[in-house]
This record gives sequence, C-alpha cells and structure tokens, in this order.
Amino acid sequence: MTVARHYAAFALACLAAPAACGDASRAPAGTLLQVMPRPASVDMERGEFRLADGMRIFAPDPRATPIAVYLADMIARTRGIRLAVGDAPAASAGVRLVLGGHAGPSAESYELDVTPAGIDIRAADPRGLFYGAVTLWQLATADAADRGTADIPALHMSDAPRFAWRGLMLDSARHYQPPDFIKRLIDAMALHKLNVLHWHLTDDQGWRLEIKKYPRLTQVGAWRIPAGAAWPLAPDPATGRRPTYGGYYTQQEVRDIVGYAAARFVTIVPEIEMPGHAQAAIASYPELGTGGAPPPVSPDWGVHDYLFNVDDSTFTFLEDVLTEVIELFP
Repeated sequence: MTVARHYAAFALACLAAPAACGDASRAPAGTLLQVMPRPASVDMERGEFRLADGMRIFAPDPRATPIAVYLADMIARTRGIRLAVGDAPAASAGVRLVLGGHAGPSAESYELDVTPAGIDIRAADPRGLFYGAVTLWQLATADAADRGTADIPALHMSDAPRFAWRGLMLDSARHYQPPDFIKRLIDAMALHKLNVLHWHLTDDQGWRLEIKKYPRLTQVGAWRIPAGAAWPLAPDPATGRRPTYGGYYTQQEVRDIVGYAAARFVTIVPEIEMPGHAQAAIASYPELGTGGAPPPVSPDWGVHDYLFNVDDSTFTFLEDVLTEVIELFP
C-alpha cells in the first residue's frame, strides 16, 4: 500500500475531517476537489499546472525552508516527483512559498493560487504555510497515481480552520504502541490538518511514561498479565514466570516524539490520571492508595475503585510527577 493510499484509508476509517473547516466552498457545481478538510473558499480558474521532475520550490524566508523540504519529501515519496528546494528564484516554473503575503482570520490561514505558470502559497505564519503545502500535496496526489507528472487544476483558494483545536486521542495507557507507530500517526494527522494529539499515558491498565524520581512506575506499572482467554496465562515452563504485556516511553523517546510533532505543527497534550484511574501507580507504590492489599496492574476494563489517597506525601508524589511531565511537554 502506498503512503498516499495509507493516508486515504486512515481518513475514511478514522476521521470526519470535512467538518473541521469552513462550510462555504465556491467551486462550480460538479467540481470535486479532493482536499480534506473542505476548504473555506475555492474559485476554479481556466487551465492547469503540470508539476514535474526538476521543478523548484522557492522558499525565500528561512522559516519556510523546513516546510519546503517536507513538501518535497512527501511529493517524492508518494508521487515520485523530485522537486529541488531553493531560496533564489528559479528559471523554470514551480512552487513559491511566501510568508507575510496573506493575513487571514488565524495563524493557520493560507491562500493557494494555481495558474498555468506556477503555484503560489501565501500565509502570515509558518503554520498557515504548512497547511497550504499539505493542500498542495493533496491536490498533487488526488488521482492516486504512484508515479508521473501531476496535473493540478487552476484555482484560487482561501482557507482557514473552523476550529482552533482539531484533535485526535491515542490511548497508549491501555495498549502500548511503539514510537514509530506514533510518528506515523502524527504524519497522518498533519496530512489531514489535525493539530492536537491527546496522548493518554496513565490509567489502571498501565503507566507508560518514564518518571525518573519514581522508577517503579514503569518497572512495575508498565506491565500486566495479558487480558483475554486467548493469551497463555500459565507460567512459561522455561522461566516459571507468567507472560506479561506492556511497555513504556523513555523521556528521550518522548522528547523525540514531541519534537517530531512540533515540526508538523501538532501539539501533544499528555493525560496523567488522578485521583482515580490510578491502579497502575498504586501497584507500583502501594502507599499511594487508600489501603488494603496492594493491587496488580489491572488486566481488565471497567470501573476500578483504586484511588490516590489524600496524604501529604501523595500530593508530593503528584507534584513531582507533574514537574517532570511539564518539562517534557512544552
């Protein structure tokens, strides 16, 4: 499956993205623009622009250079068209990324002009320029071809998001996903103009974030007996231990993921549970709970009654945890 088709399948399966933008498109009746979310305003023009190997993405502002590199990489990987990136005007027609040439209703606004002579994307802020580049990528891959030139219809588009918070929630507390998966998810979010990843990192079924001051949170709290009858719950004959399921993210992995997301204008918001949904933490440090026998990390779903207690030492624990969390998630 190509990258382009993977993202298309992701969109159909997971996202109701057309509702994220404005609800007034002025494309003529019968015109189908494969752009997601639906642009706020589109005027179709005569002709088209043929995007081909050897053309240049002109990015005179240094803040636009990473966006130009991102666009060139995406078009090369999904369409096979190789575009050069430069900060000087090119002799041949191509794409121009212009910062400061458009003042829309938000920092994520942009204008996109396609003519037979070339393509211009204008925005007042790099965020808007990035989303304009994403729209151009969508237009360049709309026919789902893997290779060859891309014919992009002439148009004028003025776009801005309807909602400032366009989020997706990932529950890594109950099911651990490796960092590469999360990066692929962030890529898919960016290509659908989603800008907030709500990352669920702690719950009864697992504590997934390394906290250096409290290492048992991941030594104990990140692992549980696998759920479901299909799992071999009997002890392993070779080791005598039951199989466990889980995993966690080191602080360095989190910094890497946060930086990867920021380069795609995705903000990560971590979810750290309290006062309930705390069984994994209490399994790691039983003194944080309200008494009784120390619980295991839960392998089951449903309502759990393990809560943090209200001792001063527990508040100190929570403050310590949040201090490390805040340093990881600017």
